[in-house]
Amino acid sequence: MVDDLLVARNPDPGSSLPYLVRIPLGPAGIVGKARETWPGATKVYCHRAEGWPVEAEIVERHPVRSCSRRGPAIDLVLDRARLNRSQLVITRARGREVIFWQSPRTTKQARPKVALPTARAAGQVLDIVVDTGEKYPWTFGHQQATTRRQRLDVGDYAVVRDGAVLAAVERKSIADLAGSLLSGRLTYALAELAALPRAAVVVEDRYSRLFDKAHGTGAAAAEALAEAQARFPSVPVVFCETRPLAQEWAYRWLGACLAELGAAAGTADLEATFASGHPVPAAAPRPADVRAWARDQGLLISDHGRIPRELLERYRAEVSPG
Repeated sequence: MVDDLLVARNPDPGSSLPYLVRIPLGPAGIVGKARETWPGATKVYCHRAEGWPVEAEIVERHPVRSCSRRGPAIDLVLDRARLNRSQLVITRARGREVIFWQSPRTTKQARPKVALPTARAAGQVLDIVVDTGEKYPWTFGHQQATTRRQRLDVGDYAVVRDGAVLAAVERKSIADLAGSLLSGRLTYALAELAALPRAAVVVEDRYSRLFDKAHGTGAAAAEALAEAQARFPSVPVVFCETRPLAQEWAYRWLGACLAELGAAAGTADLEATFASGHPVPAAAPRPADVRAWARDQGLLISDHGRIPRELLERYRAEVSPG
């Protein structure tokens, strides 16, 4: 029996859960698919895997101090000084089994002491288009919005007017962000997003998690992110602490974009609605210039006082006819 916690890459390219986790529970251990390699700031969604691959690509191995089950919960303690305690909870939601991997930090960091508002975004109920390829999508159940599934050429969530996408949000987990940065895939996605009137990338985690070694070399990912933002400044990459906060940010931002672009479209011909007015008269010549010109012409003119009208008219005609 292996007494270590093993984390490997999921060899199934069609799975939205990129990791396999083998937990030393029972004589043969149990295997699950997971979104992340450890529950850091948020709970990690998991579900059962068919088994452990024969030639698994192991990315992490941690000695286990204890592993025990209490009803639907599996308590796991690693043999290391920090980030050593976690728990897997097996429950049911909407008639199917779901597994959440959580830690003491999850409760403190994934549930910041904020109450999400229920007011409408930009004073309107949003109709949000969700890409049909989006797995486990945001439902916007807490917000005043309706959703409908539709294929989007770019982005995962969008608001549409007259059949055209006005604003789109690309949703990323921290692992997906790091992977797409290092592989270069994010560059192509940002190029497509930049072609939209408004676009943003929202990450369901904190920026500091980008430096987790589980997601590759933190410096390389951070450098790639900086280069991408410098190249595509019109597409912000926003880090939110949790999935609910990321969803809330996207909801507010999509509403603001819809209102802003709607106002811009409504005032596109604003200048044409004003009266044209009369031509603007030319500025009066400087008295010093008129006196200097008059003396060059041999004309008599006083050093002070008002310049005669006839002299001004002659100056305009000969020197500045426009």
